[in-house]
Amino acid sequence: MIIQSKRVWLTGQFVPAQLEIKEHKIHAIHPYDEFPSDVDYQDKRIVPGFIDVHIHGAYGVDTNDADAEGLKKIMRGLVQEGVTSFCPTTVTQSHDVLIAALKNVAEVAKEDVKGTQIVGIHFEGPFLDEQYKGAQPLQFITKPSLSLFKEYEEASGNLIKIITMAPEKDEDYELIKYCASKNITVSMGHSAASFDQALIAAANGARSMTHVFNGMTGIHHRHFGLAGAAHRLAGVYGEIIGDGNHVIWPAIHTLMMSKGKYHNVLITDSLNVKGSKAGIYELGGQKIEVRSNGSAYIVGTDTLSGSTLKVNIGIKNLVEKAEVPFEYAINAATINPASMIYIDDRKGKLQVGYDADIVVLDDNYDVLSTYVLGEVVYQP
Repeated sequence: MIIQSKRVWLTGQFVPAQLEIKEHKIHAIHPYDEFPSDVDYQDKRIVPGFIDVHIHGAYGVDTNDADAEGLKKIMRGLVQEGVTSFCPTTVTQSHDVLIAALKNVAEVAKEDVKGTQIVGIHFEGPFLDEQYKGAQPLQFITKPSLSLFKEYEEASGNLIKIITMAPEKDEDYELIKYCASKNITVSMGHSAASFDQALIAAANGARSMTHVFNGMTGIHHRHFGLAGAAHRLAGVYGEIIGDGNHVIWPAIHTLMMSKGKYHNVLITDSLNVKGSKAGIYELGGQKIEVRSNGSAYIVGTDTLSGSTLKVNIGIKNLVEKAEVPFEYAINAATINPASMIYIDDRKGKLQVGYDADIVVLDDNYDVLSTYVLGEVVYQP
């Protein structure tokens, strides 16, 4: 199959080109109109498929539910926003709940579901700081433990690709070093770490920060904190929730321009209420309120518990509201998360030999087509 457009995102620019797809891969790339095409998208934008490495749930389903059919519902739904790969994300809970959730994701990942691919698990908690827990349940937060993590790792079928943890709680950086040795990305978050502690944690193998500015020590000109480290440590990836509620646009702009083209990661951090109207819902035993701004809060407070953001809208927000260059925004949803979890050898860009994960966008960032491994899985 050959698809083409006058605007195909190749090597950091839009060019007229054809993509030849064969056996789930991008087999060849040709100049526009060189061969007869099966689909001509004219001047619509063809970009790599989006990758969301931090998403708890959507459409009434949560990763912690350990609901196989529910997880498949998420997989079939996310393609509507151009997501072709994702990491179902847990939230701090009891040992039994987490084991069941991990096993469920591992089993569903083996199935042939026509939708977004599971490329790993993001294990958020329970090794967090109590003060910066956010909406994570306090009673289940515990000190980092290598033996306990190995139990979770086994339950996941070695599918855990990211762990969010408070690095200052990890004695002698034992868990960080272990994860680094296994190419499991340690993301510093829900943490009281100082700038210096973050620096040493990164030197011991931590390589990302979870939803920068949220759930961490902030920036002060005499105490730079974890958020300051996100700006200063250029080689460390930084997740950003691109909804304008969790982080205001000027702060997103400053962070992204500081980190450069290749270390920003757009996430949704969306909850099971993604796709729901404003109102009060239950999540993990506590009541949350979805407000008209699209974010979810613990009822009766202004404590954010997550978002209902769509990735295509997040990209639009980064360009039009945070005012970062398009390349920064598209990289944050494609090649950067792929690199962050070590799958950039096959996903994250339109290149010969890569998986044919492709999104077609109009100028309003609405998704017109989503291809997963060369198959059309969504068209409105």
